[in-house]
Amino acid sequence: MKIAYHKSLREYNTFGIDVTAAEFLEITSETELKTILLKETKKPIFILSGGSNMLLTKNLDALVLHIAIKGIKVEKESEDSVIVTANAGENWHEFVQYCISKNYGGLENLSLIPGYVGSAPIQNIGAYGVELKDTFVSCEAVEISTGHSCTFTAKECKFEYRNSIFKNEVKGRYIITKVTFKLTKKNHILNTNYGAIETALATKKIIKPTIKDVSEAVIEIRKSKLPDPVKIGNSGSFFKNPVISSTQYLQLKNLYPTIPSYKINEESIKIPAGWLIEQCGFKGKRWGDAGVHEKQALVLVNYNNATGKEILEVSLNIKKEVLDKFNIKLETEVNIL
Repeated sequence: MKIAYHKSLREYNTFGIDVTAAEFLEITSETELKTILLKETKKPIFILSGGSNMLLTKNLDALVLHIAIKGIKVEKESEDSVIVTANAGENWHEFVQYCISKNYGGLENLSLIPGYVGSAPIQNIGAYGVELKDTFVSCEAVEISTGHSCTFTAKECKFEYRNSIFKNEVKGRYIITKVTFKLTKKNHILNTNYGAIETALATKKIIKPTIKDVSEAVIEIRKSKLPDPVKIGNSGSFFKNPVISSTQYLQLKNLYPTIPSYKINEESIKIPAGWLIEQCGFKGKRWGDAGVHEKQALVLVNYNNATGKEILEVSLNIKKEVLDKFNIKLETEVNIL
């Protein structure tokens, strides 16, 4: 293991923010991880996975551990289902495509989400009516303070909308090293009702879609709406879709008859954050190299050399305007450091 000093993190975060790590070490095995955790270090430890859900606003005076532990393993299978484990350093989209190539169903709606497998449970990633928790069995993690391994079940992870125990009670205490899923091998339960999936399938005249068909439809939709981080720095959806009371929704409906919504229950309604931001006039606006994507107002972008502080300033302006106009407080989905 060789530590790099004053390492640029530009290629390690999807926003493409050019900050540096005082010390940087790539971790390729759990043994390496435990070894470095048990050593005396002068710098605090910062864990970096795929860098897809963060906004870096300053240089990190820390030992940055880039988790690059690879490997996929089938733990157990029956005629109907399979238990499969992916190590934390596996690219999420590539893992999903691996499962589809094996006809393992359940993750197809989560195609093309950037990042690594290890960070997926932290955020309880989700898209098009499906969340990670729907197929999650457990994850293995290493406690930073002791180097001991432990397992978290789905119940113990306390999954909620874009949330988990790893963002709350045990935040910063554990490093996820592998994640286990239960997927279907036949009689797949397809979720095509959310967003434009049904329209995309109908356009292709697909009446009885496979999990591969659904995945390809999701990829097509995401590519049409979301910028490729390789070309334009971004972290996907910057804000969570807010949940408001049905009373507040009816009040807004009177003022804005076209407001889109998704009913959660009798008391709660989810409102698309992108619609709120667009109504405030931010869609496609740009301030230097920081801006809001022209096709999806939910996505903040770095066109070239924007700083993390400039992106943060855009997000704060958006939150203020949405609060002033709709009395809705937006919460960031991206971790701001």
